[in-house]
Amino acid sequence: MPTFEQFRERIARFRQEGRKIFASTSFQGHSVPMLHMLSRIDPTVPVYYVNTGYLFPETLRFRDALKKLLGLNFVQLRPLISKSQQLNAEGLLMYSWDPDRDSYLNKVQPMERVLAEHDVWINGVRAEQSATRKAMHVEQPAAYGCLRYHPMLDWTSKMVHAYIKEHHLPPHPLEAEGYLSIGDMPSTRKAMEGYDERTSRWYGLKKTECGLNTDLGADKIKQP
Repeated sequence: MPTFEQFRERIARFRQEGRKIFASTSFQGHSVPMLHMLSRIDPTVPVYYVNTGYLFPETLRFRDALKKLLGLNFVQLRPLISKSQQLNAEGLLMYSWDPDRDSYLNKVQPMERVLAEHDVWINGVRAEQSATRKAMHVEQPAAYGCLRYHPMLDWTSKMVHAYIKEHHLPPHPLEAEGYLSIGDMPSTRKAMEGYDERTSRWYGLKKTECGLNTDLGADKIKQP
């Protein structure tokens, strides 16, 4: 498991190399340890999140609580395409008839510019979350010549909970109601028997990723 010191040393190395660093978050409860460590190492690193317009009110309140607690520089991104342009002829929003395109417009596209403007992307994915994430490396190429850095890749949920308990960090408010993976309201379900934290999302669809961790790989987007 990468330690706090390893995380700090990695960021120091990136700084010495003159690389422009950013982090991202979706304000999942299990990403709080990464945010906490980052606040202790370098709270000036911008932490981007995409406000798709579908976030739970509890998530936005959790954001505000973490801002106050950690003092991080949270930077909001918004979709470039308005919701009125995401309706079909029947007036249904895109998430109900083309969830992959919905994910691209509302999550991936807003983040593309950020990657193009930075050199290192600190991302809190963990290998145990899905097969896609299990295949990742601690450092790997991303789109637009950016480097992805995953300081928590080898952490287990047990390690996450132990860290949260040790440092008295708050949980996401919806965790107490049975939500394990919390994203947009249309795609988020409470944990169900036989489903893990990722497959409880997008219930009924062959989908476990929104695209940020797949569509922004180095082989997916033409480099500038």
